[in-house]
Amino acid sequence: MRPPPPLPTADLPVVVIAGRPNVGKSTLFNRLVGRRQALVADTPGVTRDRKEGIALIRGRHVRLVDTAGLEEAAPETLFGRMRASSESALDEADLILFCIDARSGITPADEHFAQWIRRRNRPVLLVANKTEGRLGAASAMEAYALGLGEPQAISAEHGEGVTDLMWEIAERLPADPVPTPEYDDDDSDASEDVVEDRPAGPLRVAIVGRPNAGKSTLLNALLGEERMITGPEPGLTRDSIAVHLKDGDDTFEIVDTAGLRRKARIDEALEKMSTSASIEALKMAEVAVLVLDATLGVHEQDLQIARLIEREGRACVLALNKWDAVEDRIATRKAILDRLSISLAQMRGVSVVTFSALTGSAVHKLLPAVRDAAIVWNARIPTGELNRWFEEMLERHQPPLVDGRRLKLRYITQVKSRPPTFVIFGTRAEQIPDDYKRYLVNGLRETFDLPGVPIRLQTRGTKNPYANS
Repeated sequence: MRPPPPLPTADLPVVVIAGRPNVGKSTLFNRLVGRRQALVADTPGVTRDRKEGIALIRGRHVRLVDTAGLEEAAPETLFGRMRASSESALDEADLILFCIDARSGITPADEHFAQWIRRRNRPVLLVANKTEGRLGAASAMEAYALGLGEPQAISAEHGEGVTDLMWEIAERLPADPVPTPEYDDDDSDASEDVVEDRPAGPLRVAIVGRPNAGKSTLLNALLGEERMITGPEPGLTRDSIAVHLKDGDDTFEIVDTAGLRRKARIDEALEKMSTSASIEALKMAEVAVLVLDATLGVHEQDLQIARLIEREGRACVLALNKWDAVEDRIATRKAILDRLSISLAQMRGVSVVTFSALTGSAVHKLLPAVRDAAIVWNARIPTGELNRWFEEMLERHQPPLVDGRRLKLRYITQVKSRPPTFVIFGTRAEQIPDDYKRYLVNGLRETFDLPGVPIRLQTRGTKNPYANS
């Protein structure tokens, strides 16, 4: 069955969840999108950047946005920048879900932000969360005092009242100009011989790296707007935030991830959740953009992240940020690439892009490099061409002797792409030494132009019918 084409998110109505910190906005977001997509913890201020997802509300797809908690703060502070991000989301909303914590009652902050939202002239639906139990409904009635109409009593954590809430959301959405597309699952007319270069849909990209390398600043530069919260404080990004970006005829789904630190330095439960979300985003990506602070060079943690990319079999683009602050650029570039080639052979030939995310200089070079890396990652080599190369490699350097007997390697085939994976067949092929495997892998990379992607080489031995005679 073919996967459905991606929904045109720009045409979907936007529903924004807003409210003060710790009222359950992210829990409600997860409940409406139908999966645990946003980080949730019993700590105020977990959500910093606004997170988006597609929710199906009574047969209608909507773009659902989870925002940071609304707080009064100076514009230059972290909380001020978080509030500015939430304001931008509210300005795009077709419907605002204003959340309160019914168990805590109406607070002065609720009253303040209810008036603030009312002045924005956007449709608002008041949601009284945490109303489970006998006193829940009675507590929700206090929300009438906010002047936002009848409150919808729910418990996002337990799912109580969410069905009724979805009906109310559907009633208040703008008219749908185009019916929600339906997809034909009938593949009877499709040719079985057709092999697509990659699945339909946006090219999935994960931006990874150590804290404070400039990952969020890079994403903002690509988008041309302050989409992510940035600043001098390390570790600002906590959750993995996905955005869609159009570049020419191609669409990219770019995920900004939390900075990855050494395990020994990960203490708090929330940071462990952030790290897990980053690794999960990397597993779902096709191309990983490894962002390095070029002024600091390659640290051991950068190498650990590169090894993780290789282990997960992702294509990689090396992004050297803060290049404008590097004095000796030739020496810096050489030192970084030498360190990578020595410590991680699978990164040989990786595409390198130098830029300044803060000024936006040369950032436009990144997406073409990502596109090229994805093409290599999806590469397929015809079996005939592959075996002609294999015969030449065997003639150039014969298979080694193992236990006094020479290995008999017969043929090679590519069993999959994403990443390119090959299987060698032959008598006792499973005994090929690692150095001979490296010789073959390097030959594959150079001959068939497979730079910067992991190459998997597997073996299948065949039994000798005369072994026991």
